Amino acid sequence: MSDASEVNPASAKNTEQHPLDALTGGAFSAETSGDRAARIRDWLATQPTVEQLQDVHKELSKGDKSAARAVRERLDEIRRTANQEKISVEWAEKAQALLAAEPFDAAAAAAWQRDAAKAGAALSREPLSQFKARLGERVKAVEDLQHRTQVQREVALLLAQRIEVLSTKSWKDAKAVLEALGGDVARWQEQAKELTGDASWSSVDGRFPPQLEAASAQLALVWDAFQSALAQTEAAAADESAPLPTVPVWADEIRVARGLPPEAAAVEVAKPAAPRAAAAGRGKPTPEQVEAAKAGLDQALQALKAETAAGNSQAGSEAVQAMRAAIKAHGRFVDEALVGEVHEALLAAGEAEGWQRHLAEKLREDLVAKAEALLNRPEGQALGGRKIQETLRSLREQWKQADQGAVANHALWKKFDEACNAAYKVVESWHDKIRQDSTQAKAQRLALIEEIKAWAAANAASQDWKNMLRALRQFGERWRESGHIGEKLFAELQPLFKQAMAAAEAPLQAAQKASLERRHAMIDEATALGAAPSLRIDAVKALQQRWQAEAQVVPLDRKHEQKLWDAFRKPLDDAFNRKSVERGGRSQVAVELSEHDRRVLDASKAVEAANASGDAQKIHAALAELEAAIKAQPAKSDENQPQAQTGQASEAVEAQASEAAAVAKPARPVVAVRGDDRPGMRKEAAAAAGGRPGGRKDGGRGRDAARGGRDGRDSRDTGRGRREFTREERGPRLADPAFRAQRDAVEHAQEALRKLAAQAHGEALTQLLGAWQARDAAQLPSAQQLGGKVTAPVRSSWTGAVAAAPKGNAAEALLRLEMAADVHTPADQLAARRALQLQMLTRRNDPSPQQTWGQDVATVLGSASDEASARRLQAALKQLLRK
Repeated sequence: MSDASEVNPASAKNTEQHPLDALTGGAFSAETSGDRAARIRDWLATQPTVEQLQDVHKELSKGDKSAARAVRERLDEIRRTANQEKISVEWAEKAQALLAAEPFDAAAAAAWQRDAAKAGAALSREPLSQFKARLGERVKAVEDLQHRTQVQREVALLLAQRIEVLSTKSWKDAKAVLEALGGDVARWQEQAKELTGDASWSSVDGRFPPQLEAASAQLALVWDAFQSALAQTEAAAADESAPLPTVPVWADEIRVARGLPPEAAAVEVAKPAAPRAAAAGRGKPTPEQVEAAKAGLDQALQALKAETAAGNSQAGSEAVQAMRAAIKAHGRFVDEALVGEVHEALLAAGEAEGWQRHLAEKLREDLVAKAEALLNRPEGQALGGRKIQETLRSLREQWKQADQGAVANHALWKKFDEACNAAYKVVESWHDKIRQDSTQAKAQRLALIEEIKAWAAANAASQDWKNMLRALRQFGERWRESGHIGEKLFAELQPLFKQAMAAAEAPLQAAQKASLERRHAMIDEATALGAAPSLRIDAVKALQQRWQAEAQVVPLDRKHEQKLWDAFRKPLDDAFNRKSVERGGRSQVAVELSEHDRRVLDASKAVEAANASGDAQKIHAALAELEAAIKAQPAKSDENQPQAQTGQASEAVEAQASEAAAVAKPARPVVAVRGDDRPGMRKEAAAAAGGRPGGRKDGGRGRDAARGGRDGRDSRDTGRGRREFTREERGPRLADPAFRAQRDAVEHAQEALRKLAAQAHGEALTQLLGAWQARDAAQLPSAQQLGGKVTAPVRSSWTGAVAAAPKGNAAEALLRLEMAADVHTPADQLAARRALQLQMLTRRNDPSPQQTWGQDVATVLGSASDEASARRLQAALKQLLRK
């Protein structure tokens, strides 16, 4: 044996150090991933620059994605901070502009916080927090000023009422409180001056200054008249030759002091008898009443006729409302000739009912019968509380309409009121039941919230994510099925439920977030394995097992999970296909595409090219060609090709048949044959004539024989009592690459068509607004561009409105359009929208905004164009033309 020692060669370690190893504290030379991640965290604590972070992340992600995740998160945080700073600067500039604007726009300032939060601005940080506080103070000051204005208006009305009440008492009592009343009036005027002198007065809503001015003018007028009347009364009391005051009570008091009979006594004595006589229908109105009633109705009638002649009359217009008010005030004192004239004028103005005073008694009797029939209904047809409530409201409104311009009938009214009160007891019991159910639903929902909180505390450390997701879904279903409660109570309980659910969902959401990160990391690993020059089957199997284990442990949304699985599987499938092609042999034959698959692939590429062109017609044509290729339908230009293929196929079949006949064994001799054994009868004829012995003439198909089988499918008898149905040809089965290519092409084509439709829709709206601004009907988009929602009459009305000179106010039409489209209304128009909605509730027979939006658009186009109205019209039409 040799004395030389055996030496094992050892692999020399690479002593070359990474360039970024010194920067990161030896992270690249660390032996384990945990050590590398710890050194990266220590290095991140030194606050490196963005360039250094990018360099380290680029190099580190090549070898250790787990350690590079911390660097990527720091880069993302820096990017988010930069974006938030950019957004903060933008919204800070908007806030400065709002604060510097004169007058201050309180509505825009109130919307600033909401819009900034939607844009993702950090309102809790400086400088946005400071601007938020300043804008809030300015808005609060303006709203406080508006509230004080309303209070001052009410105070002015109360002062005017005090003065009117004093005119019904002794003039000596009025003189006693004259000084105190004068002080109150002077104080009110000082407070009104303080309001108008406030620095924020120019920023209040435009409807408040006219209200304060009207209240001030009315109070000044009443106060001056009161002072002059009181001065005249004092002079008449001191001098008998002085004229009497215009206040009736004070004039009678002076007459009594002079020893004369008061004139008001006769009037007061006659007043109680007049209403009773009129109510009974026996008293006659005085000539003064008749003349005043005739004058009032004539004035309203002339205004209504003028509006009707101008073509502006419609149901519910101002002239019609003025006529209704005149009828209510003076209708009892006019003759039948004037009643007929007013009735015809109302019908011409679009009022279907007109003024049917002679039918008042019949209408009242019908209303009494309807009120009594609410409770006297057949068994099993009783009305519910809500229906009775709505019916009673409608009946009382109809009674008011019947009372307008007609003599009152107290006997029928008493009977009608008793019937309504008896029916209202059902409504009261219904209200009690609703309150009881609401109380039970509230208690049930509160108990559910407490149960969610207890469940969240008990399962905070649980790792059974599937059961947790199932329990959370059950909580949501129980909340939705917990009974009806009012909107106000729901608004109070909904935040509590969301808060409890958020606390219960927090562990599951954290687990889903971590699972998403792990799945994205596995997708990256799959991409790396698929791109490797040699495919490692063991690594692929291990990775797939990890994916399946992750999917079984942490559940995700079904669609999201499917997309992740497709992204994970695609690089591996491509790698296996590439490996099969490279190996050749039977695998190569298996992945070779047929002629049909190649046609589908070519058609899919044509669809993708059409998508890139942005032409809708080309996209539709390419989709049609793709569908024809999938169904294996030949093109029209190759008319001779099917015949040639059929001929070749028939020749091949005949050749195969001859070969089979050549190699086939000789047939066995026939010993016995079922059928007709008469001499001269052939077997083919017997089979055709008789079929199976004892069978039915229709082949056992019955009535289905004439129509080719059930469900519109062709059928044939197999000869053994069964029928075979042939289905419509759907084309040959596609290979996986062809199937994926046509599926992606169709999805991309549909998305492109949606984008093109939205773009065309926006261009049509822009063209419509441009035509409105230029008052040029020739620029209006065509009916095809506007879509099927705009009919020919509606478009012609738009054309006429644009071509005519601007007239009218479109504020109400814009509000109706926003209601029909269900879009937001600007903050300064919300009060007007609520008022219009209340008015629409009283007009039950009027068409809804969804039915009249075409006429409302014509009204807007007929008015003057401005930027704010154009934005509101565009937002409404964007939704209406799509529905």
